[in-house]
Amino acid sequence: MALETSVIQNKLIENFGLKVTDFFQQHDIFTFEVASDSIVEVMKFLRDDATLRFNFLTDLCGIHYPDYDKDRQFAVVYHMHNWVDNVRIRIKCYLNGDQPEIDTVTGLFLSSNWQERETYDFYGIIFKGHPQLKRILNMDEMESFPLRKEFPMEDGGRTDKDDRFFGRTTQNC
Repeated sequence: MALETSVIQNKLIENFGLKVTDFFQQHDIFTFEVASDSIVEVMKFLRDDATLRFNFLTDLCGIHYPDYDKDRQFAVVYHMHNWVDNVRIRIKCYLNGDQPEIDTVTGLFLSSNWQERETYDFYGIIFKGHPQLKRILNMDEMESFPLRKEFPMEDGGRTDKDDRFFGRTTQNC
């Protein structure tokens, strides 16, 4: 018998109450939100529960939402896979825009080590307790985080572009 999303949701609510919310199905992946201060205990439960068995962390990444409320301007997204039942889930944890930080899950999944470092490197999200949180792809001297949406998409001072050729004006070429 396949692992139903209702079983996952009910077990999580039963064990964590309002620390897990906003359950929905998106593109064949059951998705929900976890309070950022509960991520380690929820992921440990998902991994160790005899029914759920989400034994593989497929991916971990960051997102920047600069237009959201201050407490939800960053997110860390985790994708987990139950190999036995071939079920995948997505977990989203929102973080404060002034101080985006969350506990590391390297104690649960060694594969998260590199993924957390990459997320730190590109978004500046701090993974508390990480064994070696430092830049992994960018230069150590770099002060900004390149995937944050803090910079204009284009240089307004450019003179070599004609907006008519890029569909940004109603004038004919």
